[in-house]
Amino acid sequence: MISGCARNGLVNEAFGLFREMQKVGVVPDGVTMVSVISACAISGALDIGRWVHAYISKLGIRADIELSTALVNMYAKCGAIEEAKEVFESMPIKDTKAWSSMIVGLAVHGLAEEAFKTFSKMQEAKVRLNHVTFLGILSACAHSGLVSEGRKYWSLMTKCGIEPSMELYGCMVDLLCRGNLIEEAFVFIEAMPATPNPVIWRTLLLGCKKSGKLLGKGDTVAEQLLELEPFNAGNYILLFNLYASESRWEKVRDVRKRMKENSIDVVVPGCSLIEVEGFVHEFVMGDWSHPEARAIRQALQEINQEVLAAGHKPDLTAVLHDMGEKEKEKALLEHSERLAIAFGLMKIKAPAVIRVVKNLRFCDDCHEVTKIISKVYQREIIVRDRVRFHRFVNGSCSCMDFW
Repeated sequence: MISGCARNGLVNEAFGLFREMQKVGVVPDGVTMVSVISACAISGALDIGRWVHAYISKLGIRADIELSTALVNMYAKCGAIEEAKEVFESMPIKDTKAWSSMIVGLAVHGLAEEAFKTFSKMQEAKVRLNHVTFLGILSACAHSGLVSEGRKYWSLMTKCGIEPSMELYGCMVDLLCRGNLIEEAFVFIEAMPATPNPVIWRTLLLGCKKSGKLLGKGDTVAEQLLELEPFNAGNYILLFNLYASESRWEKVRDVRKRMKENSIDVVVPGCSLIEVEGFVHEFVMGDWSHPEARAIRQALQEINQEVLAAGHKPDLTAVLHDMGEKEKEKALLEHSERLAIAFGLMKIKAPAVIRVVKNLRFCDDCHEVTKIISKVYQREIIVRDRVRFHRFVNGSCSCMDFW
């Protein structure tokens, strides 16, 4: 039951079941603890994760490879990469899954050099490499824009006899796009032996948007994407922003028309989680059902005044609703990560870190605002978005605005 709740995102229910298990006197074993740790990893509940780790030691539960790997994964996904490294280094035996988990963890934190060193040590230990290992190392290259290194690891992967999965192809396309090699990414996709999935086409179009280069074949790519996923609102939002950035207003109108014809809601629900005093609070964009909604709304207004006073000008391109500028600014204020960060400022006292987990990629405006908040309020804020970790300190982000 704990595992089922965790896998379905019902993390507070999973924690509740674990507490109930303790109350009725059922002694947990390693399998139980792996499930609880997984719930911590999913939700980014670091404090609970640390308590669970201490509880494992207190009960004398043997930390086998599976349990130790789960701890490595949990600490990495909760933003505590140093603690993940400590657990990893303490493991007397490390299998493929353990090494790969550490490499993936370093990659999402943008620590490419450490990921490369860990990969080399894995080779020296003669541990079998698998597709997850290469997903991690290629992601590390992509997050740091290291194209030549990525090509080297891709070549090594093929020499190892590992058949590229769709995820690995997507990772290579992402790497090329981040390196501003849009044409090469397109050629790479065309040479794939398998039919590209929507993720790969989205990655290519996102690369076009970030680089400002709309390929001559961009319209064809867009059509293929919409043919594969005609009811995915995210696709329309990407195309809308892409065409708008190129001032192709006729195409913008066409995207709006198709959205209306297919009854597509432009709002992709953003969801952010924050752990406060052992409970994981969930915030959804524009949802004011939280018990402390009134205080959060007040805090948001105060934070916004500070951000504007610091010279910030809202980037309204992330809001696709047909509304005035004031309404768009209000919509930006209600993005889920802003609600979570405001709640964190209310409840988590300095110098404790404010940690947030969100389901979508950071929009440009929220990323910039979070940098300002970290400087104005002198707080360290760590956000795990769909792509990677962002550590905000004194007005700067660990991603160096490359994500």
